[in-house]
Amino acid sequence: MGSKKRSSAETSEDVEKNQTDLIMKKKKSKSDKMKTVLSADDTDAAAAAAPPGVASSGKDMEKKKKRKASDKERRRAALENNDGGASRPDPMAVDSNSDDPETSLAAASSDSSSSGKLPELPLNYFRDLASSDASVREAAAASLVSRLQEIQKQYEMLPDKESVDGGLMLEAEKNDGLDNCAPHLRYALRRLIRGVSSSRECARQGFALGLTLPVSIISSINMESLLKLISDSLSVSSSMKGQDVKECLLGRLFAYGAIARSGRLVEDWQSDKDSQIIKEFTNAVIGLAAKKHYLQEPAVHVLLNFVEKLPTEAVVAHVMEAPELQKWFEQATEAGNPDALLLALKLREKISADHPVFNKLLPVPFSSANFFSADHLSAIGNCLKESTFCQPRVHSIWSAIRDMLLPEAVVQSEDITSSSKKQKRNRKSNPVEDEATNNIKNFCGIFMEGTLLSSSHDRKHLAFDILLLLLPKLPASFIQHFLSLKFVQCLMDILSTKESWLHKVATHFLVELMNWVKDDDTKRVAVTMALQKHSEGKFDNVTRTKTVKGLAADFETEEGCTLFLQNLMNLFVDEQHVPEEPSSMKWAQEPSSLNSDQSQTTDDNSEIGSNEEKDSVGATGNSDALKSWVIESLSGILKHAKLAPEAKLRVHNQILKFLAVQGLFVASLGTEVTSFELQEKFKWPKTATPTALCKMCIEQLQLLLSNSQKIENPLSKANGLEQPDDPVSYFMRFLSTLQNIPSVSLFRSLDEEDENAVKELQETESKLLKEERNSGLSADAKKIHSLRHLVVQMLLQILLHPGEFSEAAAQLSVCCDKAFKLSLDLLRSDGEGEADEEEEPAVMDVLVDTLLSLLPHSSAPMRSSIEQVFKYFCQDVTNDGLLRMLRVIKRDLKPARHQKKKDSDSKDLGDDDEDFLALEEEEEEEEENEEMGETGESDEQTDDSETVTGVVPRAVDKEAPENSEDSDDSSDDGMDDDAMFRMDTYLAQIFKEKRNQPGGETAQSQLVLFKLRVLSLLEIYLHENPGNPQVMTVYTNLAQALVNPSTAESSQQLLQRLWGIIQKKIFKAKEIPRDESIELPALASLLEKNLKLVAKPFKSKSGVDPEVDPAKKKLAAWRREKMNQTKQSAAWSRYKMISNLAQNSTYWVLKIIEARKFSETELESILDVFRNVLVGYFDTKKSQMKIDFLEQVFRRRPWIAHQLFGLLLEKSGTTKFDYRRVESLELITETLRSLVPINVDTEEDSKQKMETYLENLSHLIKGLVGKMPDKHARRALVRKSCGRIFQMVSSLKLTKSLLEGLGPDGQTACETALGDTFLKFKKTEE
Repeated sequence: MGSKKRSSAETSEDVEKNQTDLIMKKKKSKSDKMKTVLSADDTDAAAAAAPPGVASSGKDMEKKKKRKASDKERRRAALENNDGGASRPDPMAVDSNSDDPETSLAAASSDSSSSGKLPELPLNYFRDLASSDASVREAAAASLVSRLQEIQKQYEMLPDKESVDGGLMLEAEKNDGLDNCAPHLRYALRRLIRGVSSSRECARQGFALGLTLPVSIISSINMESLLKLISDSLSVSSSMKGQDVKECLLGRLFAYGAIARSGRLVEDWQSDKDSQIIKEFTNAVIGLAAKKHYLQEPAVHVLLNFVEKLPTEAVVAHVMEAPELQKWFEQATEAGNPDALLLALKLREKISADHPVFNKLLPVPFSSANFFSADHLSAIGNCLKESTFCQPRVHSIWSAIRDMLLPEAVVQSEDITSSSKKQKRNRKSNPVEDEATNNIKNFCGIFMEGTLLSSSHDRKHLAFDILLLLLPKLPASFIQHFLSLKFVQCLMDILSTKESWLHKVATHFLVELMNWVKDDDTKRVAVTMALQKHSEGKFDNVTRTKTVKGLAADFETEEGCTLFLQNLMNLFVDEQHVPEEPSSMKWAQEPSSLNSDQSQTTDDNSEIGSNEEKDSVGATGNSDALKSWVIESLSGILKHAKLAPEAKLRVHNQILKFLAVQGLFVASLGTEVTSFELQEKFKWPKTATPTALCKMCIEQLQLLLSNSQKIENPLSKANGLEQPDDPVSYFMRFLSTLQNIPSVSLFRSLDEEDENAVKELQETESKLLKEERNSGLSADAKKIHSLRHLVVQMLLQILLHPGEFSEAAAQLSVCCDKAFKLSLDLLRSDGEGEADEEEEPAVMDVLVDTLLSLLPHSSAPMRSSIEQVFKYFCQDVTNDGLLRMLRVIKRDLKPARHQKKKDSDSKDLGDDDEDFLALEEEEEEEEENEEMGETGESDEQTDDSETVTGVVPRAVDKEAPENSEDSDDSSDDGMDDDAMFRMDTYLAQIFKEKRNQPGGETAQSQLVLFKLRVLSLLEIYLHENPGNPQVMTVYTNLAQALVNPSTAESSQQLLQRLWGIIQKKIFKAKEIPRDESIELPALASLLEKNLKLVAKPFKSKSGVDPEVDPAKKKLAAWRREKMNQTKQSAAWSRYKMISNLAQNSTYWVLKIIEARKFSETELESILDVFRNVLVGYFDTKKSQMKIDFLEQVFRRRPWIAHQLFGLLLEKSGTTKFDYRRVESLELITETLRSLVPINVDTEEDSKQKMETYLENLSHLIKGLVGKMPDKHARRALVRKSCGRIFQMVSSLKLTKSLLEGLGPDGQTACETALGDTFLKFKKTEE
């Protein structure tokens, strides 16, 4: 703190002794130190003499300067007298224990009765009051008031006060009214008043605290004089600048706050109730508030803190009678003063009675209902909307408004009813809640919407702030009033415009709103309904957020899901009163009993329901867009909810019933129908539901049933207990019950065929259900269950698209009937028996044809059901049925040039004479249409190691547009009408569309889509039958479709799908076809064709240069170059894909061959194929066979490498192409290493084998070293390979034989080309 403080126990004698010792030892030092202290005191006093920036008049400044000079002279004279050994004591002496020259104004005090001197007042107290550390400020204030209290006490005990006053005034003027205060106290008060006007660090807080304590403790301070001193010391003159004025006004505010907190005014009033000090203080505070806008709110808080300590009598008699307060209230409504309104509310709360001073601000009589009435809100509207001046902080008036809008009784009542939801519907009306509801309606409608939302950005900001302030206490039932149409539209407008400065405000509001509903399903439902209802279901789309999507995905309990479902249903039927809780009817809690013996229908309530809804707002109800959102949201309720199976089934059935009622049926009388049989009431919107929405309901119903199929278990009867209805049976019985209600009919009329088809499907499902129950948990039950789902999907598809599926429905019913009659055993029979041979193929072929006929125009849920049926029946699919599916994959709208020949050859797709992968035909077409390009230099071989899975996606990132040339009618020239319509019905329909439409894009895209759906079935077939011999048939046909040029032209998605199925389900399958029905010649033929594709050279695409205008030659050349680059890239990608397909197919065929364990004699045909490949590789440049591919083949199948090693050595040694010889070195060394293992057990055998090949090896080495390659990499390969051969030969001790084979010329060439490698080998001969 700068100096040691004096203990209160020190006596005046001890002090004088200490002073005498100090003076005798350090006279000169003490003199200098006192001068420094006084100088510092003068500087500090001068700095604190006036508020910062206050420019006094010249006359006043001159007086102060003269006074300061006289004080200095007087102090200096006193010090000189003391140094000269004068016997009288110094008026103010420096503390001998102080080590800070600015710590004191005078020396130690002596006893007041004997010496007439006062204790010191350390200046460091004032310095510490401005510290940023609160503890330092508090300690300084406590020390200051303790010292001032001690000084004042001794001052009052002095017999001659005038001598002290005359001796040292310490800047305290005699006419300040504080005559009963010691000079130190008067100085401290003046300095504290000036300190609250300083903006240095925390000076205002510290000096205000320092002012509060002396005023509250020292009773000698006259309050009237102090108020005058504050006003005079911090007065504002015309010469002040803006910042100086602000600091003076803030200083007065802090000084008044210190007085209010001190409690002295209350004590003075209690001692003299006629005193006018309270009224004067009120006038002073209100007068200060009226000077500047930013002073109003803090001044009101100062006054409110003061009023809290006053008795009601004093408030009424003095505060309310203050002239400045009455004038302030009188002008508040016109000026728009929110602080006056806040003060009036708090004063009214304090006195609990009406008063004339409030007449313009508060209603008479006062009540919350009157306060929030339309007239009064209009009257105080200016006061409320002007509270925006303090943004981003929210004005204090809104906390008071919040407490009035949401009293504790309403909040507690909402909490109680939320915890006991079952009693909420039956509770009686609460007057407090009704009043709060009316208040909120008026407040939102008149002020929020009428004043704020239709005004400036600042006031819109205030609207968001008000709702955020209310949210913590706001019951869920009130949120609909705040999230009104105007509020939601304003929020959407701001969020959709990121450039708006309110965008961050709206985003923050949305985040806080989401946090508010986080753990409360009732609040989440209320907010979701409000946002979507007032945005026509487009809140997320307009705002580009996922707000509503996130809200709808957070329901995790059955109560929350049911509540959300109930609100969605009420929103769809346009009910104005949305219940807060789910229905308490029996059907809402558990599945209804659909027994047919209950009463059928009653529509007596239809007219009643119509009359009850006459008061609803709007004639057309909710928009179609909003209803569309409701329908889409229904099926998504169960997606994220983690419910128990029983709870999920209950919610599922509620959704199913609503979609069925709104999508399939209409009420012929009124909008309500009550069914006694189902024990519930069904409602429809007042306006007829559009057909599009009905179709949407049916589509969601299909999706709901399809999703249930993925998670449910087949029905069974276990332990003699009947299992609950599954969704399919529940829906069919519900549908049948509604059809029997006279006043309910289907939303559209059906023709006779469709009506019969619907009835037939209902009967079929009933039979299937009985058969499934009888089957128990067997595999047949799963088959029947999948058929039941397909039957229901078919029924809904007929209602969705009448006139299109009646024939397919009849076929499906026939298949189901035959399946049951045979009990599904005949479907798995091996074909023995004449009757079985006639009936079995018919059932499965009809079923496959039916499934294929449904695929082109089926919905996603129906396709899912088709795939499930095919999954359980695919093991029984006949070869004929499989070929029908493969025919779809290979079919093309644009027939090939040799279509007639192809049609005659492809009647049997499994015929061995068919050209595999259409290789010859493709070559013929390319020779006719394109010029053969020269292959690149043989030394620069392309790299085919890249797999097609990487090539295809990079080749074409986007699906190529459909070729408009396919729409030419001439494309059908190769096929007559009879041949066309002999095809299956589904393909014939696509061809018909192609003929009838001017552009072929629609037909082509439909065919591609159809192929993709059939591929899904084929993928299921391959997955369920991995080792079936028919896998080979599937592979050959899929491979032909993959390499067909039209496949890549039509769709890259189809191309990638084909490649993915071949790779994952055939090549990488865990099982391979092992059946003996696949003959070795067929495998050898397939292997040969694969190897031809691998070795096939790439043909570059080159366009024909047309005659070009010279003026446009440059542009035409650029376009031609770009076109050629595109063609070249596409051709190269396709070439690599086909090459990789052939390579992987080769590995797969060899795997099958090895698994069959053929004899060596039988395998000669396979070896002949590879012999031809090696001969072609070494004898011609045309072969593009990759040596890496051959290495893989030899490494995976060593028996091929061992049998062909002699031929490999011979051809590599005699080839006329040097680069071929070098390329084959890696293949030769790897094969030699596996063929001639070097170890103790096999040394003799290996030596014999090596001797067999030494002649060819020496011939090969001579050829290599005799003409070394030019490229460094290839020379290194030669040295490396020769070194390996030398190492193996020397290990078998055959060095001499090899050297003899090389001869002198060969050895010389080896020394020249191989150097040390050959010399080391040669030394091993010794």
